[in-house]
Amino acid sequence: MPYQAVVFDAYGTLFDVYAMGVLAEKLFPGHGPAISNLWRDKQIEYTRLITLSDPHTVSGSRYYQPFWELTRLSLRYTLARLGLRASADQEDALMAQYKHLPAFEENLGVLRALKQRGIQTAILSNASPDMLHAAVAHAGMTEWLDHVLSVDGIRQFKTAPASYGLVAQALPALALNNILFVSSNAWDVLGATWFGLNTLWVNRQDLPPEAIGPAPTHVGTNLKAVLSLV
Repeated sequence: MPYQAVVFDAYGTLFDVYAMGVLAEKLFPGHGPAISNLWRDKQIEYTRLITLSDPHTVSGSRYYQPFWELTRLSLRYTLARLGLRASADQEDALMAQYKHLPAFEENLGVLRALKQRGIQTAILSNASPDMLHAAVAHAGMTEWLDHVLSVDGIRQFKTAPASYGLVAQALPALALNNILFVSSNAWDVLGATWFGLNTLWVNRQDLPPEAIGPAPTHVGTNLKAVLSLV
């Protein structure tokens, strides 16, 4: 069945999260790449730890913290792990960059082309709504996205099935087969595939596929691969 909507992950897929290393290198010479990589790994580790451990009943969540707070806490861990001390101004500067991450160069062209073809577009992200909307606006993507979905409302991070369920809620008129989920994170693609979405893994770093679970429906090297599928 033809795809009538494309849903994108945000960090690593639309926005270059590892660009954080440029500012980190200026603030802590010789440590930029290490800060960027460990910060991202710890950020994702915290989301998984919370979602796996949280009893999360109908009355609410016990351990959930917004992604913005987890991002700050994972930065503090990273600097401590690397034996670095940051002033409040340095920490705030690094955090502010999360709202101004550069988009990959092909993104706007792909989003425009999708809209011209009548395809609905959306983001599904772990990010807190304010940081997500700020990044979208900074990249000039606001007018090209029909939905910006954050897991904050359900207080469960990816890859909890409920996180991908937000896609079906936002696009109730479409069957899952009519929706393409796109991410550069292999674990995210796997979670979405398990949920029942058709998936495109944007393998920007030429990484091996995951050794567990089903393969992605499609694989590409950048976002332009979306246009060959719709």
